Amino acid sequence: MDTLISVDVASAPEKQDVLHNRWHPDIPMVSWVKPGDQFRVECVDWTGGQIKDDNNAIDIKIVDLSKVHYLSGPIGVEGAEPGDLLVVDILDVGVLAASQWGFTGIFAKENGGGFLTEHYPDARKACWGFSGIYANSRHIPGVEFAGIMHPGLIGCLPSKELLATWNKREKALFDTDPERVPPLCALPSSPTAHMGRMKADAAKSAAAEGARTVPPREHGGNCDIKNLSRGSSVYFPVYVKGGGLSMGDIHFSQGDGEITFCGAIEMAGYLDIRVNIIKEGMAKYGIKNPIFKPSPLEPRYSSYLIFEGISVDEAGKQHYLDVHVAYRQACLNAIEYMKKFGYTGAQAYAILGTAPVEGRISGIVDIPNACATLALPTEIFNFDLRPSAFGPKPSVPSGIDLAVVT
Repeated sequence: MDTLISVDVASAPEKQDVLHNRWHPDIPMVSWVKPGDQFRVECVDWTGGQIKDDNNAIDIKIVDLSKVHYLSGPIGVEGAEPGDLLVVDILDVGVLAASQWGFTGIFAKENGGGFLTEHYPDARKACWGFSGIYANSRHIPGVEFAGIMHPGLIGCLPSKELLATWNKREKALFDTDPERVPPLCALPSSPTAHMGRMKADAAKSAAAEGARTVPPREHGGNCDIKNLSRGSSVYFPVYVKGGGLSMGDIHFSQGDGEITFCGAIEMAGYLDIRVNIIKEGMAKYGIKNPIFKPSPLEPRYSSYLIFEGISVDEAGKQHYLDVHVAYRQACLNAIEYMKKFGYTGAQAYAILGTAPVEGRISGIVDIPNACATLALPTEIFNFDLRPSAFGPKPSVPSGIDLAVVT
């Protein structure tokens, strides 16, 4: 497989013009390919090397989130026009030889937080080693699982009109509570924008309106879908000539929801992909957001514990069919359960963000409670996690926890 884009994990991402960290239609293509071409794209980790493989979470606490995500691209596909669908087959996903480790962060509330930030407001970090297809961590004993490697972020460049729509609607949301911590959304930020191969004057102007890469949008983006692994196919709406395909935020593994925010096992890695075009595919199939065909390859677990959550929050307040509240309760219920076996809350939280847990909206019509479920594979543990008449047996060594700020 020929490498189309190479990166240097030891070099500052701002010095690499094959990377960018904003979405804008005028970012120049770094390379052009033809329909049917197969190639490899290397990616730095989503923070551009801000996180280190050590036992101090200070880097998680102070990470500059206005810089992320660093993406490889854009890649132009000859013949792709607005209204087409760009077909991207993910042929393989792997670890870069120069960076064979990964990390998980529980972000401080004042710096992004996470799904359970009110319960876990302080910065924490777990570093992971890779044993072939398996991940294990010195910070979380007793658990090992096969990864589902995938790009957390992949998508095409927006048109000028779509970019304007994003900025207008997100600014309107931000203005409803501009002092909120963490903020309601990430607005354009010029000082840390890296606009790839744009010339200085053009880059300065574009940076003022370039969309941040934090959320998923109509073009794809930061969807964090764990099943976009090797063997999957994605159908992306095309909004600019050539498509402008970019990718990054490679994950070794992740649970549904990536609930700790930096909840996956983040890593530098590569994608082997093949591209094709379906002419006028957006109109033909009524598509405004990407659709995908999942991989035929995934870890096979036969034993799960499934935790339920309903639309009643921690204070006992009733909500109406609120799946956000329901999934949060399912996660909190799973964490409380794992704590009975010796895990700290932070360790259990990190397991749910990294292991291949399955999240579901199980009921959405029975007023007033939505029911969300979280399926935890029991075979990832080296002890029996299932309930029994004998009660839970503490099985996790004490004195080990996620790295804290020191």
